[in-house]
Amino acid sequence: MPTYVYETCPTKPGAKAVRFEVDQRMSEAPLTKHPETGEPVRRVISGGLGFVCGNEGGSAPAGGCTMPGCGHAHH
Repeated sequence: MPTYVYETCPTKPGAKAVRFEVDQRMSEAPLTKHPETGEPVRRVISGGLGFVCGNEGGSAPAGGCTMPGCGHAHH
């Protein structure tokens, strides 16, 4: 079961957002309220799988990435 990160959406001026984690099935709808306080929340998208384009030296060719579908161009 994946762990999702959520952040509160403060409604009071000066209040700070608080991040917390929730284990949920992928088929479950995202939370809209904090499970304990009822405060509005949003799911935070972070991290994930990515690909590094380029050669062994760590830099991409002059025209950008050569991997099909990468879409990463260097200017």
